Amino acid sequence: MTSTWLPPEQYIETIARASSYACLFFTDTRDRPVQLRAVYNEGQWQWPGGNMDPGETPWECAVRECLEETGIVFEGAPVLRGVTFGGPDGDWPANKIGFVFDGGSLTDGQLDAIVLDPSEHSEFRVHTLEEWRSLMTPEAFVRLGAVAEARRTGTVAYLEHPRG
Repeated sequence: MTSTWLPPEQYIETIARASSYACLFFTDTRDRPVQLRAVYNEGQWQWPGGNMDPGETPWECAVRECLEETGIVFEGAPVLRGVTFGGPDGDWPANKIGFVFDGGSLTDGQLDAIVLDPSEHSEFRVHTLEEWRSLMTPEAFVRLGAVAEARRTGTVAYLEHPRG
């Protein structure tokens, strides 16, 4: 470690890089998680969300992405339910940090009104945790289970190196 001060544009080159995403975790009124099927990977189920734009906060990103991907105009307060961290993996050269916010419960009418962006998602489904287990990779299911448990207990899940 050196005591030499570096201008921000030089210092930033010396620290870890990361991309960041944010999403909303919804259930139906029977507490069954709602997930979207990604078109770029038909085996991947995910929550409405995506990568943060420059200058955007995690909360702003989650609400914007939810609207873009489902048509849901979310007006609730930001309640954090999970934080994920993954290191560089495969072709992705940077850390990835995620923020999972609680979207609450959707009524049958709200579920029926979902309009998916077909360039991103092919369908959405509502299942019990046990039903989701057989549809997801084990790593992705751990993340789903941890966030569902955090919601049930009113806590925040922290997961390192989530995959799936």
